[in-house]
Amino acid sequence: MSHAQRLRQRIEDEIVSGELALGSRLDENQLAARFGVSRTPIREALLQLAATGLVQTKPRRGAIVSAPEPHLLLAMFEAMAEMEAACGRLAARRLVPEDAEALQTALAGCKAAMTLEDPEGYYAENYVFHTVVYRASRNAFLAEQALSLHRRLAPYRRLQLRVRQRVPQSLAEHEAIVAAIVAGDEAGAAEALRSHVIVQGDRFTDLVAGLRAPNAA
Repeated sequence: MSHAQRLRQRIEDEIVSGELALGSRLDENQLAARFGVSRTPIREALLQLAATGLVQTKPRRGAIVSAPEPHLLLAMFEAMAEMEAACGRLAARRLVPEDAEALQTALAGCKAAMTLEDPEGYYAENYVFHTVVYRASRNAFLAEQALSLHRRLAPYRRLQLRVRQRVPQSLAEHEAIVAAIVAGDEAGAAEALRSHVIVQGDRFTDLVAGLRAPNAA
């Protein structure tokens, strides 16, 4: 991970946790002084955040935080759940040996990260897992759209993994997803992915609580 990527992740965490509130101005000079770096990696980090939609550039204001309100976040997760369900359904229908092998490899990576009790490592493996599912759909346009929204929701999906017992639950859901896809169960794969991604009830409450907690970690 590059220096700019590490800075981006730290700023992401502060946006998601609420330390950097919606509408806050992100001054490059202040951030550089705070993190003890030059403005160059800060600028690169802000550009990366802008690509995900977490930061916007406003005339005469520079970069500002643009984290969505809870109702919009819920809508985005609903859209993500339906996209992933479609990817799972197509993957179950179109699975080829190389994608089946990649799914098993990605699942093994998730298991290893969970065993190490490393939520950040698990998040990285989780990202790989979902990109493999997208690729297995054999629909390049759908995969591109799913990956774009996945990246937009990345900090919130990572925050979800910090909820107690969410990592082992996520792994169990991954196992069910792989089993359905490998079995060619289109409906089962779609429902497994939809349930895995959607945030509602307690899961949405936990996510919103994490967004508002000033010291979330």
